[in-house]
Amino acid sequence: MITTKMLLNRNFFLLFTGLFVLLLLSNLAYAHGMSEAEKQSIIEGGNLRYMWLGATHMLSGYDHLAFVFGIIFFLTTFRDIAKYVTAFTLGHSVTLIYATFTGIQLNYFAIDAIIALSVCYIAFANIDGFRKYLNINPPNMMLMIIGLGLIHGFGLSTRLQELPLSEDSLLLNIISFNVGIEIGQISALALMLIIIAAWRKSHAFQTFSLVANYLLILMGGFLFLMQMHGYEHTTNPEEFITSAKALPEAVRAKESIPMNTAKVNQQDHQSDTINITIPARGDKEYKLSIEKGASLTYTWKTDNDKLFFDFHGEPAGDTTGFFQSYKKNTASESTGTLSAPFTGTHGWYWKNNSASPVTVMLDVEGQYQRLDLKQGQVQPIPTQNSNTKTHDTID
Repeated sequence: MITTKMLLNRNFFLLFTGLFVLLLLSNLAYAHGMSEAEKQSIIEGGNLRYMWLGATHMLSGYDHLAFVFGIIFFLTTFRDIAKYVTAFTLGHSVTLIYATFTGIQLNYFAIDAIIALSVCYIAFANIDGFRKYLNINPPNMMLMIIGLGLIHGFGLSTRLQELPLSEDSLLLNIISFNVGIEIGQISALALMLIIIAAWRKSHAFQTFSLVANYLLILMGGFLFLMQMHGYEHTTNPEEFITSAKALPEAVRAKESIPMNTAKVNQQDHQSDTINITIPARGDKEYKLSIEKGASLTYTWKTDNDKLFFDFHGEPAGDTTGFFQSYKKNTASESTGTLSAPFTGTHGWYWKNNSASPVTVMLDVEGQYQRLDLKQGQVQPIPTQNSNTKTHDTID
C-alpha cells in the first residue's frame, strides 16, 4: 500500500531529478554560443548586461551548482552554510577577477575536468569515503573548498573571456559579471535549501542522500571523461578532424575579413607573405579560395603571445553552415600542407585572449586566390620571383 509519506518522498526525489535535468539542458543550450546580435546587445547593454550574463551562466552551470549542492548537503545551520559558501565565493571570485583582468587563459577543457573531479570530491567527502574506503582522515574541508573555489574561478574566467570585453571598462565588466555570478548562486542556493529542508524531514532522507551523493560522483566522473575527450581535441587536433553544421562561438570570427564568394577560376602557383593583426581580446579570420585538389603550403607565427586557432574550410555555395576543421590548437606558430577536399574557402580563425594586439606573419604557397585583395586596393611589392608578393597588414 502506497502511503502519503511514500508519495511525498517520491515527489521530492522526482523534483530533484527534474531540476538536475533542467539545469543540464539549459547549460547545453548556453554552450551553443552567441549570435552576433547577442554579442552586440552585450556591448550596448553595458555592465547590467554582464551582470545578467553572470547570473544566467551560474544558473545554467550544473557543474558549479552540483559542487555547491554538495557543500550544503549535510549543513543544518545558517552559520555553517554561510561560512562554507562564503569560502567558495571568495575562492572563485579571486581567480575570476585576477585571471580575466590579467588575461590568463587556461585550457578550458582541462579546467572543467578538474571542476568535474571537485564534484566527485565533495560527494565522496559527504559519504565519509575517506574513512570508509581509504581509512584516512579527510583533508580540512574549509581549505579544500577555498582551493577548489580558486579552480572554479579559472573556469568562470575562461567563459568570461569569450565575451566582447571592453578595454576601457574591463574591470567594471569583470566585477559586474562576478556580481551576477553571486546573484545566480544565491538564487540557486535558496532553492536548494528549500528542497533539502523539506527533504530532510522525510524518514527516507538518509537513503536518498546516500543515493544522491553516489549520483554526484557518477555525474562528476562522466563530466571528467567528456572534458578529457575535449582536451584531446585541443592538444592533438590532427587526430580529430571534424565536421559540423555550424562553428561554435569560440571558433566564429567577430571581425571576419571581407570575402569574395564568386566562383574560383583556375589558379596559378603563387606565394604570399601577409601580416595580420589580431586586436587585444579580439579575433579575426583570414581565408583563401582554393579549388578541389589544389595544394597549399603554409607557415605562420606570431610576434608575441600564443593564439587559439582553427584551420578550416567551407564549400563554395553552401548555405547550411557546414565546415570542416583541419587543425586547431593554441600556439604561437603552425606549419602544414593542405590538399583541398572541396572547392571553397579555406583558412584560419585566430582568437587573441591577451591584453595586447598580436601580429600574425603568414606565409602561403600554392594554388589559391586571395579574397582580401580587390582590384587596385593593394599593390604587390616586387621581388625576384614575379609570382611572389609581400603585403602590409590587411586590416
